Amino acid sequence: MEQRKNIEAQMRALLDNAEKEERSLSGEETEQFEKMSSDMDSLRKQADSLVQAKERTRAAGDALEKAGVTGTPEQRGGATETEEQLRSFLKGESRSFEGFGTKEETRALSTGTLGAGGATVPTTFYGKLMEHAIEVATMLVGGATTWTTTSGENIDVPVTVTHPQGAQVSEGGVIPQSDPVFGKRTLGSYKYGDLIEVPKELLDDTGVDLEGYLARAAGWAIGNALGEKLIVGTGTSEPAGVVGSSTLGKTAATLTPTFDDVIDLFYSVIGPYRNRPSASWVMEDTTAGYLRKLKDGNQNYIWQASVIAGTPDTIEGKPVRTDPYMPVMGANAKPLLFGDLASYVVRLVNGVRFESSEHFGFNKDVITFRALVRGDGLLMDQSGAVKHLLLPAA
Repeated sequence: MEQRKNIEAQMRALLDNAEKEERSLSGEETEQFEKMSSDMDSLRKQADSLVQAKERTRAAGDALEKAGVTGTPEQRGGATETEEQLRSFLKGESRSFEGFGTKEETRALSTGTLGAGGATVPTTFYGKLMEHAIEVATMLVGGATTWTTTSGENIDVPVTVTHPQGAQVSEGGVIPQSDPVFGKRTLGSYKYGDLIEVPKELLDDTGVDLEGYLARAAGWAIGNALGEKLIVGTGTSEPAGVVGSSTLGKTAATLTPTFDDVIDLFYSVIGPYRNRPSASWVMEDTTAGYLRKLKDGNQNYIWQASVIAGTPDTIEGKPVRTDPYMPVMGANAKPLLFGDLASYVVRLVNGVRFESSEHFGFNKDVITFRALVRGDGLLMDQSGAVKHLLLPAA
């Protein structure tokens, strides 16, 4: 975090020097600025990962203690024994894999070929798989509400279109009627998945973190597939993404938003939504790079870098979330969202399925794994809980 603060100071020095000389950044300076911006994002992710790793270690220790498993990792078999059990299970040499040997630490995930009676994998692996799926889906990591159901039938839910409005009433006067307006929408269960082929040599290589590799590869693949639709899905045979469901907050006068545009969007979201902990900004990386350079009326940068590990950068005190599937700045684009992300609901059906087959890629001597997730997304409050900045036509 100290490195991030130093880099931020260097970035601002570049901008201030160019402003003092009444010129734009040169090509070389622009390249330096973008490199430093990328370094800041990378450092933040590293810091967040360290915080998450510490929390996972604490949670795992609590779970093991609750399950009655005591002692150090070495005393109870440790990571080496666990890794060997996992490799044996994946190669079909055993019918189940029970982690540290406690049933409380296992979860039935599949009836795949390798475990032909109902295979089990440890909840530690399942937790990593879900974690990696979530970390690349902004609407999951950024505070959206998550519903998990045990079956995938359609769910009809009411969507708030407008709220009732109260009014002052004189003594003896007629109280005006103002009813909320609801719409009905359907939450479905669209399927997203990915196949991963792993050479048997990799399964035999004890120097490879196999569990981590599979969790990352599968989690990132399905997280990206679902995460894209939660941002820009059309709502027709796919989730209704938050961009298309948001309401207009501000129309910019030019293709490059100004500080006034950002502030107008911020205050277009009413206080009850704007002040919630889940209120956040959402944008694509190039938009973030542009907003890093904006100053307010007092010549202060509006983008404030976080100095605490595990916390995002802020604009106007609200977290900034970046997502690669947000629209980029351009004619008629909606490159910037602000609002209460908890008003967006993500429906997941039975978490993630993780299955394997040694026959699918038999001719290549590989084990094939597949990860599947079923889900949908919907902005439940469409009365202005989340709003967008609209850029003009070219």
